[in-house]
Amino acid sequence: MSEDLDWQDYAIETQAIRVGHKRTPEDEHSIPIFATSSYVFESAEQASLRFTGKQPGNIYSRFTNPTVSAFQDRLALMEQGERCLAFASGMAAIMAVGMALLKSGDHVVCSRSVFGNTLLTFQTYFGKFGVTTDFVKLTDLAAWEAAIKPNTRFLFLETPSNPLIEIGDIAAIAEIAHRHGCLLVVDNVFCTPVLQKPLTLGADLVVHSTTKYIDGQGRCVGGAVVGSEAIIEKDLYPYLRTGGATMSPFNAWVFLAGLETLALRMKAHCDNAFELAKWLEQQPNVEKVHYPGLASHAQHELAKRQQSHFGGVVSFELRGGKEQAWKLIDSTKMLSITANLGDVKTTITHPATTTHGRLTPELRAEAGIKDSLVRISVGLENIEDIKNDLLNGL
Repeated sequence: MSEDLDWQDYAIETQAIRVGHKRTPEDEHSIPIFATSSYVFESAEQASLRFTGKQPGNIYSRFTNPTVSAFQDRLALMEQGERCLAFASGMAAIMAVGMALLKSGDHVVCSRSVFGNTLLTFQTYFGKFGVTTDFVKLTDLAAWEAAIKPNTRFLFLETPSNPLIEIGDIAAIAEIAHRHGCLLVVDNVFCTPVLQKPLTLGADLVVHSTTKYIDGQGRCVGGAVVGSEAIIEKDLYPYLRTGGATMSPFNAWVFLAGLETLALRMKAHCDNAFELAKWLEQQPNVEKVHYPGLASHAQHELAKRQQSHFGGVVSFELRGGKEQAWKLIDSTKMLSITANLGDVKTTITHPATTTHGRLTPELRAEAGIKDSLVRISVGLENIEDIKNDLLNGL
């Protein structure tokens, strides 16, 4: 049966549909939701063996659930990693990486251009427990190297970044990290494994907000970490088992369905975003467009090498500051004014007052996030309808 196949030999589109389903005696064709908190053991001895890890099998759904396991197996293979752990949200996944790998006195180097809550997590919450973080420009390789200290545990970056869609050179930063005995952690939420596989470029761990493109329809919140068996088993799995930032079986079931169409959706998102970015460059009230598919993008050539396509998010700066940005957003009739991204519905937001609004003006300025910046996660509607809706404010 299909469970015996070596899925490494199959393309990612096939892996996304077939991997992870261990068919039950009911012979179901669709993966079931195992809505159970606990499991029954055949004997006291079996229970003991399960709890001590001497026998594989389900123990408690905080850390072992068949539906969640199916999702983990599928995403791990798609990312070309050895193992995946699923979490309750993308931020829970990032928190797990920090809690599992860091101790008081450790140091982290992080790119400035990350999601606002990621920045606050390292700066504020890990900082409370004696972990220090230095923030560097994503594209400045010399700055990454210069920021590393003897106590640096790992480097963390998003590429493409949120919200300026900058591209970090994963292979080059991985080389720097490993030369200094550090790990590299990459947030792959904008690209997904369909467009980019950081582990094959030298990253040690990949984190996801599965809330975004992996779901694809804005239904559920979740996160994931993918990496080697050694790091996941030794460091992250004990944290999940104890800390309990668990993905629910229902959410895992939704994300499994999302993975089945991910490759098709990502191609359509990218095609629409590329078309929109080229169109925005021609608009007189648009000062600058940030999209790596454009020849005007500073890391255009790197994006061509590192990614199979350019992604579904476009950001741009308007002439006129926050007032003009808000006017454009409020003038749209079809687009959804929401900070979520990766949805089949096009969403539009003002990063300086939403996703990065909790940052100080100084931190936003360091990250290059201006009041005139608008971010669009380009959905799957007809591209002419998206353009026409933006014309109301342009």
